[in-house]
Amino acid sequence: MAQIIADRRDVDFVLHEQLAVENLCRHERFADFNRKTVDLVISEARNLAVKEMLPALKAGDEEGCTFENGRVAVPEAFHRIYALFREGEWIAMSDDPRWGGQGMPTTVSLAAKNYFHGANFPFVLTILLAHGAGKLVEKFGTDRQKALYLKKMYSGEWGGTMLLTEPEAGSDVGALTTTAVRNDDGTYSITGNKIFISSGEHDLAENIIHPVLARIEGAPAGTAGISLFLVPRIWVHDDGSLGEPNDIVCTGIEEKMGIHGSPTCSMTLGAKGRCRGTLLGQENKGMRAMFVMMNEARLDVGMQALGCASASYLNALNYARERVQGRDLQAPGKDAPGVPIIQHPDVRRMLLGMKAVTEGCRSLLFYIGWCEDMIRVSDDAAEKARYQGLIDVLIPIAKGYVTDRAFEVCSQGVQIYGGYGYTREYPQEQYLRDCKITHIYEGTNGIQAMDLLGRKLGLNNGRAFGDLTAEIRKTLDAAGNHPDLAELAGETAAACTQLTETARHIGLMAGSERMTTAFAHAYGFMEVTGDVVMAWMLLWRALVAAEKRREGVKSKDASFYEGQIAGARFFIRTVLPVSLGRMAVILRGDGIAVEIPDDAFAGK
Repeated sequence: MAQIIADRRDVDFVLHEQLAVENLCRHERFADFNRKTVDLVISEARNLAVKEMLPALKAGDEEGCTFENGRVAVPEAFHRIYALFREGEWIAMSDDPRWGGQGMPTTVSLAAKNYFHGANFPFVLTILLAHGAGKLVEKFGTDRQKALYLKKMYSGEWGGTMLLTEPEAGSDVGALTTTAVRNDDGTYSITGNKIFISSGEHDLAENIIHPVLARIEGAPAGTAGISLFLVPRIWVHDDGSLGEPNDIVCTGIEEKMGIHGSPTCSMTLGAKGRCRGTLLGQENKGMRAMFVMMNEARLDVGMQALGCASASYLNALNYARERVQGRDLQAPGKDAPGVPIIQHPDVRRMLLGMKAVTEGCRSLLFYIGWCEDMIRVSDDAAEKARYQGLIDVLIPIAKGYVTDRAFEVCSQGVQIYGGYGYTREYPQEQYLRDCKITHIYEGTNGIQAMDLLGRKLGLNNGRAFGDLTAEIRKTLDAAGNHPDLAELAGETAAACTQLTETARHIGLMAGSERMTTAFAHAYGFMEVTGDVVMAWMLLWRALVAAEKRREGVKSKDASFYEGQIAGARFFIRTVLPVSLGRMAVILRGDGIAVEIPDDAFAGK
């Protein structure tokens, strides 16, 4: 059967050959996992995705969600999938077994998510948010809160969300107006309005637990005065039983470009003055807690985009192999037979670009999960800090750069189908529509660029970014000693050196009177950093493949390994030269974007 969501051979390559996940499994933390167990997990995830989730993708898009009298119904087919997710205990794959988790390596759980997102990312949104909300309870909750909520959230018996965005305070979280007043019994009365809340209301679970950002009366203005509260849809008594409905109501759902199966809700808290919640964590420390969830959420957004791109690429590849149109350019005469479009040079160019980006993004996202696993198994504080620094620097790349490139892959996936790609007969146009939201939520990609420049470049006095380039150079040194890869390694090394200079230059600019000009170039800096990281991942893949070829491989693997070297060559030879030009733009530092008068954009 043709691959239609994610290439199993490639997933296995990243897990077992590039990242050697079996080495993690030798640690007592993951003693229940070995190569056989990992492969079984991925096989079961793939079966669930292909057999159950994928058939519901189109139905969910066409049926959408309905809203009536404060209640939201999701597509009917989603109920069966949700039950299967609960039965298979897929929601808390990497979490502590004490709370119902499976305790598996994060790297492995991301491989499973690759299939889930590619099959039906609008459905998986509900699962991710429930897990993310549960993670907040696990990290910041009291023993009582954990006992009341955590197992039921990780099992999917109860759902979860994150109530952050408000009508007048979108990305400017510090401007929120939702308030919290302490009651005599230690609970808080919450009043406010939230918008764009994914799965804020649905009929998949009997209760939904909402972490809510609000400001306690008298707290400081801005982000320094924000606290986090747990607000259940139905109040939970001390014995765990459900009580009366809480005063939190969905007032409507958005009509969206994509992800029609995922309800995006407007929520009102305290309209009747009876919305209650409990403090989660410390007063005025809500933003710190939110950013813990945000790292996970932003990595998951990258995974969502990868799922769309991976499926779009494989659909396009299968179609290009089967669609016969046009003659071979080298065939003589007017009567030459038609050929599959994969034989046309421009289609091959698009497919190879899609392949390189999809596979490079898979390696990058799995690598971030691997870094998380290394933190979990390490006993050395300095090593833990180094891996955390790598994660922190790579998160804006994982969210911002990956989603940009994935959307381009989805666009090319439509293009390869031609006119058919623009119709709803094929899934390509839905993957494109669904993927677009990944640019926007969990912080727009412009915010990711600002985060990379304003916070991550100087993190730990620049050590985290330096550790990243040091990791890249390890691969460059190894590839430079391989005869098949030495030239590609040299070209990538030149780009890495130029990136280091560009980072120093834009960092200094950001700390000067030309700060606004620096941030006008922040997006370009994110792009070139992502390009170098992508080249690193692809060269690392090529190095593994070249070593395997040197050792001798089975004939069925020979073409796969050849494809790894081809992907690296294509990206390094066709994308990195453009990246060098973008770095030159940053080094020049033209400030026209911030210097142009507002009135000059268009006449009044």
